[in-house]
Parts: sequence; C-alpha cells; structure tokens
Amino acid sequence: MKTPTALMTDLYQLTMAAGYFHHGLHAKRVSFELFVRRLPENRRFMLFAGLERVLDYLRNLHFTESQIAYLRQVPHLQTAMSYDFVEFLRDFRFTGDVWAMPEGTVCFAREPMIRVTGTLLETQLVETFLLSAINTETIVATKAARIILAADGRDVLEFGTRRTSPDEAVASARAAFIAGFAATSNVEAGYRWDIPVAGTAAHSWTMSHASEEDAFRNYVEVFPKHATLLVDTYDTIEGVKRAIAVAHDRLKGIRLDSGDLLALSTQARRLLDEAGLRDTKIVASGDLNEDKIQRLVAAGAPIDGFGVGTELVRSSDNPTLGGVYKIVFDHTEDRPVAKFSEGKATLPGLHQVFRKYRDGIAESDVIGTAPEFHIDSTPLVEEWMKDGRLVRPLPSLAKIRSRARTQLAEMPVAVRGLGPPNPAEAYDVRLSHGLQTLIDEVRKREMT
Repeated sequence: MKTPTALMTDLYQLTMAAGYFHHGLHAKRVSFELFVRRLPENRRFMLFAGLERVLDYLRNLHFTESQIAYLRQVPHLQTAMSYDFVEFLRDFRFTGDVWAMPEGTVCFAREPMIRVTGTLLETQLVETFLLSAINTETIVATKAARIILAADGRDVLEFGTRRTSPDEAVASARAAFIAGFAATSNVEAGYRWDIPVAGTAAHSWTMSHASEEDAFRNYVEVFPKHATLLVDTYDTIEGVKRAIAVAHDRLKGIRLDSGDLLALSTQARRLLDEAGLRDTKIVASGDLNEDKIQRLVAAGAPIDGFGVGTELVRSSDNPTLGGVYKIVFDHTEDRPVAKFSEGKATLPGLHQVFRKYRDGIAESDVIGTAPEFHIDSTPLVEEWMKDGRLVRPLPSLAKIRSRARTQLAEMPVAVRGLGPPNPAEAYDVRLSHGLQTLIDEVRKREMT
C-alpha cells in the first residue's frame, strides 16, 4: 500500500483551496463531519474501520517540490499558483483536531464517524482521502462482520486480493481481520500488521504435474506441517481419497472450491473419519457470501472454515458505502450550519453519539450536540488529534479486533440478523431534544 500523498485528492479540492487562499478565507476555522445518510440496502449496521489510515495521512500531509511543480502546470490551477500560494503550499501541514469513533465500533446512519476541525483550507483539502479510506474499509468491515455472524464460530479466511486493486487489497485484509476473519492470503497485510496468513496451492499446481497423486506428494514433502490440499481439480471425492492415501496423518486439511459443498463436505468428512483423520479440517471456498455460508451452517455441513474473496471486497449487493463529509460549524462566526435540500439534509453543530445499554445489550443511540451529557449512556466519539498531533496512542490491531467482537456481541439479535431488514426491528437512533431545537433554529435562520 503506497504512502498517501497530498495529490491523492480530487482537483476541485485544490481549486477550492486556492480560491479560499486568494479571497482570504483559508484561515477561517470550521468543522466537518463524516457520516452516512442512510444505511446501505440490506444492512442493519456498519462496522467502522479506516481511522488509523486517516490519522497517518493527516500526520504526514505535505506538498513536495515536484508535486508543486506539477500543480503549476495543471491548466485549471495555473492562474491561481501565485508566488504567495506556492509558498503557502511549501509550508503546509495539517494542524487541525480530529474526533472519531474508535475503529471496530458498530454505528448507524447519520452518526458522525469522524469530525475534523481546523482551517477551512485544510479541512476541505482532506475530504477526498478521508472518504476514500473510510468508505473502503468500513464497507468491507461491515460485510466481513456479516460473514462472521453467518459462520457461527467457524474460521473465515480472506481471499479477496486478486479481485481488487493492490492497495485496496491490503486495506481490505485489515478491515476483514478487524471484523473477525482468522487469516488472510495477502502476505503484505500479514507483514504489515502481523495478521496470520493462510493458503494452499492453486489448481495449476495439480495440473502442472503428471498426476494428482504426484502433485499431492510433492506438496506434502515441501510442507509436511501445513499440508492443506485442494482436492477438486478433477473429481472431488477421488481427490479426497488420493489426498488421504498420499498424506495420511500429515494431511492438515482439504479445500473444496466448487460443486455441491454440502454433499461434498459430508462425503469428505466420512472418508476422513473412516481413515482416522478426525482432526483434518475441511475448508470451503468458491464465490461464498454470508447467505450461502448461513445456509451451509444451518444444513449442518461439516465445514470447519470458509474462504471468502470476491463477495467480500466486491460485494454484489452493496459494493460501496456512500459516506459523505459535510461542514457543520463555522467557528470563526460561531455559527452552526446545515443543508436542508430534500433527501440530503445534514445536522448542524458539533455532534456526539450516546449509546444506552440495558443488561449489557445496546438499546438505543442518541445523536446530540457535543456539549450534551446523557446519564447512563456511553459517548462514542473520542478525541484523537489536537493541533495536528496525536493525543493518544493508536490501539493495536488486536485491541481493535477485540472491540469489534464486543460491539457485535452487544447488539440486539435483530441487528445481527442477516435477512432483509425489517423496519419494525430497526435499531433505535434518535436525535436529542437539544439537537432538534438547534435544527429548528438553523432552519428558521436560513430559510426565512
């Protein structure tokens, strides 16, 4: 995954930055918040991920000489690249504040996942990268959480690298691990975050040998302690028999990648048990998603783990999140701001999310103004950066993963369900009285 740069943005962020600078608006202090207007279709919750990447980007944000030279040649920017603006870009660093939910937090529509406070120029400039990072990792973490719920305690392996871009693949492996996946096939993700890596040989390994027996034998000789064999290149059940004959007690697992996984896993389990290989695992893969996995589990398929790739990183039902990043407060003028356009209204002011629990289960969320206090409730949005510097250590990936597990366990049964959402069972998210009053005041101010 490449180190993010200041040019990882849309052109209009730079044209606006230049416009702010030339009109003396760049130093105005404002706050933006990142949120989702509505939950993606077929989703009952979101699992927040991507904050670490955002904080790393903000801490290192700057323009290099070669980047500035390039910007001076961009036709849309040429008239704006004055001496003063160029000098400003040379000295530019992010100096703002960041409040956000911790990664691994279960969240819902309209709730602020991140709030960025700083100069108008810097808070505007970072919009594109923040949306890219959070939309990507949160949609994958959310899908992964649903798959984990469907697997009902069985291991799930992340196999999505070849179905997405190289950078996105690494980020997706991390997001899936946060949600509870046991391992990834992506070696870079394993190296970077110490995520367990897993994988077998491909069908080409078997097809490059004179026989399936030779392929299995050669693999086991090289990897005697990690011999999981892909058995469906030709005839799956014959492949299981050959794997047993060749590897026997060195056979750690078999992988089924096609066909009727319920019938094939049942037959394979019987053959393995009859050979005394009760500890040999069966892993299934092949365009799996949470619905297919749930059906296999409900049917009693003797599958110990699932490999999921395409449907994780390029989900057919919800491939994108649709998060937005909107200005909510003008601190220079001490003025809360909001949009009131139909279908795209935003909430004015700085916000906090207060979660109330009953007997250890989340009961409701209240979106209120940041200064509010709600008794017997847990505030979810925390301070991470002040004046461009971290104010707390970043949590380990293990801690984030543990938080996600706890957060999911604390959700009501209806929220953790996988079928089409029932509006009558939707998680209760409401606006506080103070926030509703503020909305009315801002609406009256702006629309009369």
